[in-house]
Amino acid sequence: MTTHRERIQACINGETTDRTPIALWRHFPEEDQNPETLAAATINFQEKYDFDIVKVTPASSFAVKDWGVEDEWQNNPEGSRGYIKRVIQKPQDWEALKPLDPSAPHLAAQLKCLKLVREGIGADTPVIQTIFNPISQAKNLAGNSLLLEHLKKHPNAVMKGLETIARSTVKFIEAARDIGIDGIFYAVQHAQASMLELDEYKSIVLKYDQQSLAPVEDLWCNLLHLHGSDVYFSLLRLMNFQIVNWHDRETYPSLAEAQSLFRGVACGGIRQDTLYKGNQAQVKEEALDAIKQTRGKRFILGTGCVVYYQSPHENIMTAIESTR
Repeated sequence: MTTHRERIQACINGETTDRTPIALWRHFPEEDQNPETLAAATINFQEKYDFDIVKVTPASSFAVKDWGVEDEWQNNPEGSRGYIKRVIQKPQDWEALKPLDPSAPHLAAQLKCLKLVREGIGADTPVIQTIFNPISQAKNLAGNSLLLEHLKKHPNAVMKGLETIARSTVKFIEAARDIGIDGIFYAVQHAQASMLELDEYKSIVLKYDQQSLAPVEDLWCNLLHLHGSDVYFSLLRLMNFQIVNWHDRETYPSLAEAQSLFRGVACGGIRQDTLYKGNQAQVKEEALDAIKQTRGKRFILGTGCVVYYQSPHENIMTAIESTR
């Protein structure tokens, strides 16, 4: 295997790889306000560490800024930005949302970034674009508390908003697909017990996920990120993904259990905090344990979520060396 693409394709096919694949991704909280600087930071990060997948990680607001939200950098160690202006205050606001076209300024800027990354990385390494699912975008439009309140009291209004968001998401993914991405990183934040009941998720949210995912059915490197604890892992049976990533060190299922539940590839094995605050021995211990749990097959070493942007270089290098 001479390329990252070949290694990931073999991993997805359940074949033995020359070494365990690894993929880590992070936010760039200063560079992510400009397509050229975010592209350069993403390419530089890849050139420094040579991961098997490049995930393009814009600020979450890229998908909703064209509706009028505002955010700012508040020194979050994850590198994510805080929202300072929402656009949903009352139930009727969901129904007033208008679909966004990929030519809208902030969406267009992200497509420009993606094109630069695709050109800079080359064809031998998979590139995947971050996509927040419709209800995650809705959370960013309203704030999570108000979103959940509206879902309980005014579900029809929220569902009209989710339909608009899904339509906009489809158009953006189609434009990203035309640029030449290999897949998407589909971030799902509400498929956990602390947010919604599983039946609620299936009856209200799932159809908008399935609608949004239609344009990537023919892509080969789609990754589902289930954020949080007590996640609804069973949703994988209702969506078509090659790879799944979740906080496996903190919530069910373990990596070993996941491989009996999902035919695709599990990605994880290292806690965010271990890579950020731990020492090299702890990073190596978690990495080697993860490889042992999965017997090195259908597995990509990573963290349960985004790498804290100030995680030590030495810890990242230790994780990489553990795969070799």
